[in-house]
Amino acid sequence: MAKVVVVGGGWAGCGAALAARKAGCEVELFERTDMLLGTGLVGGIMRNNGRFTATEEMILLGGGDLFQIADQQARHKNVEFPGHKHAILYDVATIEPAVRQALQRAGVKLYMQTRVKDIEQKGDTLIRVAADTYRGEKDIVASGEAFVDAAGTAGPMGNCTKYGNGCVMCIYRCPTFGPRLSIGARAGVDEIIGTKPDGSIGAMSGSCKLHKDSLSKEISAQLDRTGVVIVPVPEKLQKGSAALGQKACQQYALREFNENIILLDTGHAKLMSAYYPLDMLRQVPGFENARFEDPYAGGIGNSMRYIGMLPRDNSLKVDGLRNVFAGGEKAGLLVGHTEAIVTGTLAGHNAARVALGQTPIELPVSLAVGDAIAFVRKSMQDKQGLTQKYTFSGSVYFEHMKEAGLYTTDAAAIKKRVSESGMENVFAIPLA
Repeated sequence: MAKVVVVGGGWAGCGAALAARKAGCEVELFERTDMLLGTGLVGGIMRNNGRFTATEEMILLGGGDLFQIADQQARHKNVEFPGHKHAILYDVATIEPAVRQALQRAGVKLYMQTRVKDIEQKGDTLIRVAADTYRGEKDIVASGEAFVDAAGTAGPMGNCTKYGNGCVMCIYRCPTFGPRLSIGARAGVDEIIGTKPDGSIGAMSGSCKLHKDSLSKEISAQLDRTGVVIVPVPEKLQKGSAALGQKACQQYALREFNENIILLDTGHAKLMSAYYPLDMLRQVPGFENARFEDPYAGGIGNSMRYIGMLPRDNSLKVDGLRNVFAGGEKAGLLVGHTEAIVTGTLAGHNAARVALGQTPIELPVSLAVGDAIAFVRKSMQDKQGLTQKYTFSGSVYFEHMKEAGLYTTDAAAIKKRVSESGMENVFAIPLA
């Protein structure tokens, strides 16, 4: 049986693994930490704004497994907060076991706490990867007919120090499990570096998590009841609009997120700010005892991302390599879990196609998911485009999505669009 090797077990890597298995390939997934999902372990927001459209498209395309799991793990549904409608907030405590069980049921072979450290290639073709374990046992070597690079763009600690405020002990846990490795970059492909609007390198993760029990009983109870708490911040305690420009999640870089503390209930109290000085936060009524859960140094900063993307075409094949595909942040400046699942699923499916001797596909631009992949690739061709961040839920791409008539919550309209594309269930049909 043809084999696809996936490097990175975030939302994109998990989507890639499931798609390649559905297509009929053996799949091995390498994750350097002890848990899957990466930022999905502290994220929790799905279906807000245009992500609703993208989610429904992917379900109809046959690639909706992970979205349906997130729906099943929702703490709150149809949540509204400034600039965002009809969101679900999944439980960050239960999502990882649910996803891991789904991959295991599908027959994906998981290598956890196993960090890919090197590759072997022949010309433009990858042949195998080598990985070491957290425990220092003998290297694991995996050969494959095709590969997916879903290693992400954050870390190692040196990048957070050089471009951010130092290692803030975030969910990536580089001090324990080591840095990521991009198999595309190791194969000789020049990575693309994203910038902030001011031209500085990278972007800071967009939210922090607070221990719910460290907040007032009133705030904690409201979070449990409604999923959202909005607390006005006195002007002297506001961080200023410049802080919003640092965020990777530009869909939340709105004035309301500077003038208010906005909390979402994902199990943690998700603070919609890239960081918040603790001495300032504890001056806000209800936050006198506030404690950060991720990153643990969320009073000074957050993790830095978008420092190592790969050039790729609209099938997500990496430029210059015959059998390597990029998913998630490796595929460009698309921000979010939904976006990672979309690109990961297409990357995994196309890796399976190459492994089976077939031609990769592109998703049509008549669908939001195909249009986003093409739009971001085109936008990243110039310097200005590299300063932007793109997501179905806000900012540049969501505005384009609305202008193009692609955003809708009408299930019948979405179904008609997918049917007319001729791609219905394309990710669910075995190729071998």
